[in-house]
Amino acid sequence: MILKDLPEDTRPREKLLAHGPASLTNAELLAVLLRTGMPGKNVLQMGQELLDTFGGLAGLLHATADDLRRINGLGGTAKRAQLVAVVELARRALAEKLKEKTLFDTPQAVRDYLQLQLGNRPHEVFAVLFLDSQHRLIALEELFRGTLNQASVYPREVIVRALARNAASVVLAHNHPSGIAQPSRADEALTQTLKSALALVDVRVLDHFVVTSTEAVSMAELGLL
Repeated sequence: MILKDLPEDTRPREKLLAHGPASLTNAELLAVLLRTGMPGKNVLQMGQELLDTFGGLAGLLHATADDLRRINGLGGTAKRAQLVAVVELARRALAEKLKEKTLFDTPQAVRDYLQLQLGNRPHEVFAVLFLDSQHRLIALEELFRGTLNQASVYPREVIVRALARNAASVVLAHNHPSGIAQPSRADEALTQTLKSALALVDVRVLDHFVVTSTEAVSMAELGLL
């Protein structure tokens, strides 16, 4: 069935305007964003295919433009650009929230932000959230890539960036491409090394998150800080 054959109040765009966005399924919201389907596949079916391919909305939010290119019907630039733009807007909205409020007033926003930034990377990335004296976000910087351990993450570089940002404290974060968010012994050792190094310049390490596409685990909450 094509969308124009559906009753008007069940078409995604009309349903959104009549009943609000909360009344739509994820596939319907994607249909509003994508606007049109393709021969043999209406836009609702395209939305559902995206969700099925990437394992739901969380997986789709971590998809890159290259990932989307492989989906039949998204080979052109317009629809891919729209989806990538929405993900970037989500990242920026979360960053703005963290810059306005104390990080610990919005713990879920911290997790969501880190998952959007790091959760679906194919390689390990070590990042630092630099915070002001009120624990509000100054900036997030990705400092190191590759296999992360005490030999490949340089405390001096973290200190230099913390001083350049005039940070009072930091939150460390890195991803596990394996999908297993449990901190390793190497993660614990690295955290203690950085904590001791940053203490020399009066910068506190408040937490270290291990991030996957589905969760962000706080080492502070596990008592590992």
